[in-house]
Amino acid sequence: MHSSHWHPETRVIRTRYASTEAREHSVPLFLTSSFCYPDAETMRAVFADEQEAYIYSRFSNPNVDEFVQRMCALEGAEDGFATASGMSAVFASIMAFLQQGDHLLSSAAIFGSTHTLFSKYLPKWGIRCDEFDMRHPEQIEKLIRPETKMIFLETPSNPGLDIIDIKQVAEIAHAHGLLLNVDNCFATPALQQPIALGADLVVHSATKWIDGQGRVLGGIVLGKKALIHEVYLLCRTMGPSLSPFNAWMLSRSLETLHLRMQQHSANAWELARRLQSHPSVRQVRYPFLESHPQYAIARKQMTAGGGIVCFELKGGLAQGKRFLDALQMLSLTANLGDTRSIASHPASTTHAKLTEEERLAVGITPGLIRISVGLEHVDDIYADIEQALEKSEH
Repeated sequence: MHSSHWHPETRVIRTRYASTEAREHSVPLFLTSSFCYPDAETMRAVFADEQEAYIYSRFSNPNVDEFVQRMCALEGAEDGFATASGMSAVFASIMAFLQQGDHLLSSAAIFGSTHTLFSKYLPKWGIRCDEFDMRHPEQIEKLIRPETKMIFLETPSNPGLDIIDIKQVAEIAHAHGLLLNVDNCFATPALQQPIALGADLVVHSATKWIDGQGRVLGGIVLGKKALIHEVYLLCRTMGPSLSPFNAWMLSRSLETLHLRMQQHSANAWELARRLQSHPSVRQVRYPFLESHPQYAIARKQMTAGGGIVCFELKGGLAQGKRFLDALQMLSLTANLGDTRSIASHPASTTHAKLTEEERLAVGITPGLIRISVGLEHVDDIYADIEQALEKSEH
């Protein structure tokens, strides 16, 4: 059977770097900074782009290429460029296409560091950014100007799990000649494929669900070959290269991505369902709960709800701190997408640099708790949260 007929789970496992003469079954590590050539003419031709070959691991590397190829197979992308972290992927996906005087339109509900990049640093290079409310997509066209070049969004958003119709935004973007850039970190390609819905670029923090065990940093930008070539030209000069070792780890992790995301989602849905009836909880947010405002959109463009559950404590900030301190099993850490469940308080950590007004505008209340639901038994996850909620009430 030809690979074009394989399911994504099969393609990601069977897409691999070509074997060496040893014909190894598991792909080896290529821990080298540079690559050699048999003669001067071959070296000249490679540097002149007349012949394809590896030059330097800042540009490309067999382990990195395998990771990129596997991500392309999952996302339905023509090409990709892997970076050292998720934020370097976001930065590269913007700066490869925008220049002084350009305008970026972004959803307001985005990761805190992305917000800082857009609000603090892009203006230093003469790039202005305006934000729209994902709950009101009709705002988008009103904010587009002649100098607008790109629309950027996260769906589901971090941390409030807002959802927006990617296909609808893609139609708006393309009607105005704009690129649509989608951060697909929370859903992963196992649950959502933005390119199939019209996105031009997709970015990931591979540090999260793609790695899945909190081991290594990584990021990737995916899209059409012509677009990724621009990202490549920027990054080979700027140097945010993914290390071969990290690429090797991430590539191995992709082989279990679908299985992991199915179980993360199943655990998260069950946890969200149970938390809805807890007396200390004012509101639960999860894309596949019917109470979610964009439930219908989530069901249309995602195959499952993902592994993040957010809930708001009635006791606000004070109860939130008591709750975190009372947890016995869940980890308190800045990461997410781990086999181990993680609890965090976005208002005082990932989104602390936003003003209170900015946080409230995207639903980050003082009592909001974000749970990255792991692969422990859901009864054990809920039991730890339940006992912490009980202790935090007093």
